[in-house]
Amino acid sequence: MKNEIKGILFDLDGTVLNTQKMNIIPLQKLVLEELGKSISYENLLEYSAYPGKKTLELLGFKNIETSYDKWVKYVNEFEEGAILYKGFDTVFRKLYEKQIKIGIVSSKTRKQYEIDFIPTNLEKYIQCLVLAEDTINHKPNPEPLLLGAKLLNLNPENIIYIGDTFADEIACKKANMKFALASWGAIQTINITCDFFLKLPEDILKIEM
Repeated sequence: MKNEIKGILFDLDGTVLNTQKMNIIPLQKLVLEELGKSISYENLLEYSAYPGKKTLELLGFKNIETSYDKWVKYVNEFEEGAILYKGFDTVFRKLYEKQIKIGIVSSKTRKQYEIDFIPTNLEKYIQCLVLAEDTINHKPNPEPLLLGAKLLNLNPENIIYIGDTFADEIACKKANMKFALASWGAIQTINITCDFFLKLPEDILKIEM
């Protein structure tokens, strides 16, 4: 069947991993130190959809590379690390057993991926990996998702992309994939449209595949 689901691509932050506090609180510290501004936690949340360096650019940082390195240092020193959302160990295992191809498409850097995701012991299920260094363009541009489809050797229409932001939705639609919203990590869901609204990670297993 043309629209049969044969693969799932996952975002990481806010979808598979809860990394909100470990990213935002260090960013607040960096903004205060380097820009002399106090920006609320809530106002910084809107930047969660962007790659780290793009976030710093949008916030007005000048020396992006140096500031980014400092932000990464603060993130890795933060007392709370990345937390796997409950249920994903079962979800990944059961999808793998059903022979659904599984991939990661994230704006996270490879170094941060190794720090945040490798400790989950779920990498054994991953059949493709697209990170910030792998494409010139990033979400909401569809390039990372299309690369994921190519690496899985699947047509985009046979793939679901699971993410938590408006940028994920836009990239998904441009890539001609079905979009599933990970509502547990979404900052706001009002203006996001999706093919599948997921309340819990286990809801992924209820999708007909």
